[in-house]
Amino acid sequence: MIILAFVLSLILLLITTLHVYWGIGGIWPGEDAKSCARAVVGFRGVDDMPSPVASFAVAACLALATLWPLALEGVFASPFPRQGLAATALLFGIVFFGRGIAGFTPWWRGLTPEQPFARLDQRLYSPLCLLIGLGFAILAITEFPA
Repeated sequence: MIILAFVLSLILLLITTLHVYWGIGGIWPGEDAKSCARAVVGFRGVDDMPSPVASFAVAACLALATLWPLALEGVFASPFPRQGLAATALLFGIVFFGRGIAGFTPWWRGLTPEQPFARLDQRLYSPLCLLIGLGFAILAITEFPA
């Protein structure tokens, strides 16, 4: 499971890095803030990227999630007991599963109709969230102490 932990952490690190990039004013994959917001935020009528504080807050949460699989696998020392790491990994999995599933619901489509976000969400963002959730669930279940 160590390979899964490293792959999961690498994916989360890349996503964390993107949020930091957006927090410092980056506009990729757009050409300006408005087109970037339409690609990565997608809420109806969005014209601006989230504030730097919001981007950095998401990046901080993702950074924590990035470390969790490695802590669970014992790559570095953690002050948390193994059962707590496994239970929290399962919670991370549930959160990512929830986001992944939401992306395929009419309710979410109604909230986030802007293109290209809506298309990217169904083809990339939501499936990626489902895979991340699955990764956390697998690690949690297989690493839960007997």
